[in-house]
Amino acid sequence: MIHSMTGFGKAIAEYGDKNIVVELKSLNSKSLDINTRIAYLYHEKDLEIRSMVGEKLVRGKIDISIYCESKEAGIDKAINEKKVKTYCAQMQKLAEEMHISTSPHAIFDTVMRLPEVFTGESTGEVSDEESAVLMRTVQQAIEHITLFRRNEGTVLAADVLLNIERIEQLVDIIKTFENQRIERIRERIAQALAEGIAPDNIDKNRLEQELIFYIEKLDVSEEKVRLLQHCSYFKQTMEEANCGKKLGFISQEIGREINTLGSKSNDANMQRMVVEMKDYLERIKEQVLNIQ
Repeated sequence: MIHSMTGFGKAIAEYGDKNIVVELKSLNSKSLDINTRIAYLYHEKDLEIRSMVGEKLVRGKIDISIYCESKEAGIDKAINEKKVKTYCAQMQKLAEEMHISTSPHAIFDTVMRLPEVFTGESTGEVSDEESAVLMRTVQQAIEHITLFRRNEGTVLAADVLLNIERIEQLVDIIKTFENQRIERIRERIAQALAEGIAPDNIDKNRLEQELIFYIEKLDVSEEKVRLLQHCSYFKQTMEEANCGKKLGFISQEIGREINTLGSKSNDANMQRMVVEMKDYLERIKEQVLNIQ
């Protein structure tokens, strides 16, 4: 079943006087790219959380955000301005002493990830019980984003399948133009010869042999067969898990056959069908980029 790489999942768990909030956001990417923003209290779980998320989501640019919210009114987490200013000043001074070129924006972004930047943020040890609650919450967020990605994938699959089927239909339409094309080529060549060469000087047997050779070079039977095979394989692959990259490779092969078909068609009607095929293929490629 196809899953999209775009998704969002959120889970909240109560523990003591606070809520543990886990948010997962994902976008399309060529590979697995995980970024974390985790409360300092839970930093020791960073690798374990990355591993868990990567194993389940497989592919995509994934942002993991984990923070705590106080359940008591009036003591919500706020920025510790004094601590932030101290950190920024120290980092700026250190960068100048070490002759490191950096921007205030980069320093600020780094500082906001340091401990005690937010008031009410604990920096103590995490109990086994709290760790278990945290990991269960991460698992719930993974389940939510997986459902989101599955639903998005269903929409993607329907659109991709429709475009593949349209390419197959155009192959059938091309067949109706082939015999007409051959007759038109025969007539065009015969007319050109008649206008430029006297009929008595034409060796009809040799002419027929050359016509057969020329028409065989323009034959697109193999291209049509391979194109339909690639389309069939594409649809079979859509049933596999984590098939995004594989579908991308197959779509490239489909494109090669369409291009060859266009170069050998030598017919305006067939060329129009080829242009439509390319249009549908481009839509497929755009959608495949977002398939896990």
